[in-house]
Amino acid sequence: MPFVLTVDQRASRSTPDRVAGVLRRLDGTVPAVLAFERTAGDEFQGVLDDPEVVVDVVLDLLREGTWSVGVGAGPVQVPLPSSTRAAAGPAFLSARGAVDAAKQRSARIAVRGAAVMDAEDAQAVLSALAMIYERRSSQAWEAIGLVEDGRSQAEAAASLGISRQAVGQRLAAGSWELERELRPTAARMLARAAG
Repeated sequence: MPFVLTVDQRASRSTPDRVAGVLRRLDGTVPAVLAFERTAGDEFQGVLDDPEVVVDVVLDLLREGTWSVGVGAGPVQVPLPSSTRAAAGPAFLSARGAVDAAKQRSARIAVRGAAVMDAEDAQAVLSALAMIYERRSSQAWEAIGLVEDGRSQAEAAASLGISRQAVGQRLAAGSWELERELRPTAARMLARAAG
């Protein structure tokens, strides 16, 4: 079941256009059913089919702090066109409603889907993850990046020039373990939200 992401740049009237840059970064690195494309002004859309990838993309965008993200979970009209801008269906309408709602939320993420309660649950889990990201220090991000790249805590400590215990403290302060538990939960909720 497809997931439509509609993403709008925050404060676009007072900041440089960031859409082109993020589209270059997403192009080729995110497995998409329909590639991310600028749809209008400071907004872009893409269609994905893997809820885990949706979680990855949503959190990557929220980490930047410059986007409002709407996720629409559900059916789309088939056959799919070659362009995201030409596609239609309930998931696109849901994504439109979701991005409008995201603009009003502190977490800047909203989910709408065929299964309403599951979409609300997915939104709650993604919002919790967004809050973790917002509160995470640069030192925690640094330690988490090394560990997620496959280094042991001892190796991360050596790379950072700190003790293994300090790495553990940074991981704990950054709620890394909680994030690892919440990510698959968010993906499961998104899959259910699609109906």
